[in-house]
Amino acid sequence: MVAQRSGLNKVIYFVLINLFIVFLGMGLIIPVMPTLMREMSLEGSTMGYLVAAFAFAQLLISPIAGKWVDSIGRKKIIVIGMFIFGVSEMLFGLGQDVKVLYISRILGGISAAFIMPAVTAFVADVTSLRDRPKAMGYVAAAISAGFIIGPGIGGFLAEYGTRLPFFVAAALGLIGGVFSLVILKEPEREREEKEGVAKPRFRKVLEPIYLIPMIIILVSSFGLAAFETVYSLFVDHKYGFTPKDIALIITVSGVLGIIFQVLTFDRLVGKIGEIRLIQICIGVSTIFIFAMIKVSAYWSILLVTFVIFLLFDLMRPALTTYLSKIAGNEQGFVGGLNSTFTSIGNIIGPSIAGILFDVHIDYPYVLAMFILAISFVISLFWKEQKIVFKETVK
Repeated sequence: MVAQRSGLNKVIYFVLINLFIVFLGMGLIIPVMPTLMREMSLEGSTMGYLVAAFAFAQLLISPIAGKWVDSIGRKKIIVIGMFIFGVSEMLFGLGQDVKVLYISRILGGISAAFIMPAVTAFVADVTSLRDRPKAMGYVAAAISAGFIIGPGIGGFLAEYGTRLPFFVAAALGLIGGVFSLVILKEPEREREEKEGVAKPRFRKVLEPIYLIPMIIILVSSFGLAAFETVYSLFVDHKYGFTPKDIALIITVSGVLGIIFQVLTFDRLVGKIGEIRLIQICIGVSTIFIFAMIKVSAYWSILLVTFVIFLLFDLMRPALTTYLSKIAGNEQGFVGGLNSTFTSIGNIIGPSIAGILFDVHIDYPYVLAMFILAISFVISLFWKEQKIVFKETVK
């Protein structure tokens, strides 16, 4: 690892803006989906397939993109990813045929597959091991903020035109790509590090050092995707919540989660470590998902929702931080694995949750609770890797 100064490198904030833009773009589609359905005479299943197309493309490309991040370079992949994102949003704004919309979402998934491991590897390269938890907390906060703010901005811009949100996202993506090309510099890496990344293989995921965290990544993304997919339906059917109630709860929970994440994540990791934090998050989230089935008062539902979102928002950067520490000279490869298993969970979770919801309103959360309980048991066999702080101040 190249020696680093204490404190976060300011360039991190620029790459985080890129990450925020990409996830903001993902959320823009949510408020305009009903209008697009009417304008283009599309079926609900088609809109679901458009969402799935993004996740499938990200799933397929992530392992390859992770290798390219190591072999081609972090900056180049970030720049390419931002330009692809800009083009995908432009196509969605212009598309009058559903085939064009599919191409747009596929390109969007490819851009996410490029940008996520590239940004994670970039941040790992320019931070010391001591500062990395704080930096990875910011990475998770940028992703969460994009998801939360995206639908709001999309709804506001859609008042002036259904396609306007996508043109704005396209402009932001292309501007981000240009600025990345001009401003970013490829992080320094040891020569032997660059030479050693040419041979990473997917079978490494079967090694215990990677297998358990990848299982937990899959389970956590499955659980969160399942929870979010049926959440609005669950509280609508069970408690009679209005769209305004649902939007308020999700927004308040998300904003409070981001604040808590930014202010406390690195301190928590410093005190108890990534593995213990992940174990606590899994165990407590299992209990609170059970509570979600039982509570009924508005404020209790708000509290339970906030805690569940917060636990997942702490778990994800803890996993990313841990992986960045053990990845060594394969930051991009491991980041690609992270993105791959996240995508699998994002594909499977909503599908199964929707099916179970039709059977019984509580079943999606019962399954999520059961899966998380199993993952908690698995995490108990997770052994801490000894990580030595070798950074010295230049």
